Amino acid sequence: MNWLPRLLGVLLILSALVLALSRAPEVPAEGLVARWAPPPSDFIAVRDMVVHVRDEGPRDDPEPIVLLHGTSASLHTWDGWTLALKRHKRVVRFDLPGFGLTGPFAGEYAPDDYRGDAYARFVLDVMDALKLQRAVLAGNSLGGEVAWRVASLAPERVTRLVLLNATGLDHKPESVPLGFVLARLPVISTLGESIMPRELVAASIASVYGSPAKVTPELVDRYYQLTLREGNRRALSLRLRQLEPGAAADRLAQLKQPTLILWGGRDRLVPPPAGEEMQRRIPGSQRQVFEALGHVPQEEDPVATVRPVQAFLGLPITP
Repeated sequence: MNWLPRLLGVLLILSALVLALSRAPEVPAEGLVARWAPPPSDFIAVRDMVVHVRDEGPRDDPEPIVLLHGTSASLHTWDGWTLALKRHKRVVRFDLPGFGLTGPFAGEYAPDDYRGDAYARFVLDVMDALKLQRAVLAGNSLGGEVAWRVASLAPERVTRLVLLNATGLDHKPESVPLGFVLARLPVISTLGESIMPRELVAASIASVYGSPAKVTPELVDRYYQLTLREGNRRALSLRLRQLEPGAAADRLAQLKQPTLILWGGRDRLVPPPAGEEMQRRIPGSQRQVFEALGHVPQEEDPVATVRPVQAFLGLPITP
């Protein structure tokens, strides 16, 4: 048994080395702006909170489209859609609180409330700040849930809905990214505020893509670096611990807006049956499934997924 203490000593040394190599301290927003907020990025004040925004396309558009990203993502997830849509539509996108360069709720907002309606009220505040009286709302995952919550709280402000792999129903995931699992554990999530293996982020992204081979180092860089933004990891942990699946799902039946539901057929986080259920609940909604795509179809294949949106909005179809 003389080898046991030596083995334990080696394991401790290796563990310390792994922790040292995985150390990822928080980064102030200012340290990320140069890379992740070049023009046309802007920063606006919304109820004394600084919000990262991109506002592109014709300003005289009477019905702009607002794009809302999902958990741990950022406005960059809509780059492909924006390129196609801004030729004919005013396209507004921004980082939701707790993600990207916007960072945690601050200013006049309750600092630790990351529930669905808190996000919905925030979206309405951003629309007010940008003087958007009415808009099409499109959202992926959390952004999809926020979109339909906004439509239920302020139906006069939302003309149409586009929901991509939207959350909000009490569904059963087939697989959850490891990063999300760890972020929900109080002790581990606290440790995660200073330690963040880049490999963990890469594996989490790959797990929600239909084709993991499409996950590039550049894509991982974006998710990884924006996760390091000061306060974002704590906000993610709070958001995941405040989940209330299905708590407001009865509102779906009250929606009157024309609604297009898009789904990735290989989504294991919010599987396709959830999309079927959403279509049953939203009166008159239409649904299209992209069999080869995963949980973030607009990012994985922006060209294919934007076409039904263009048709839904009566826009020319991108070649």
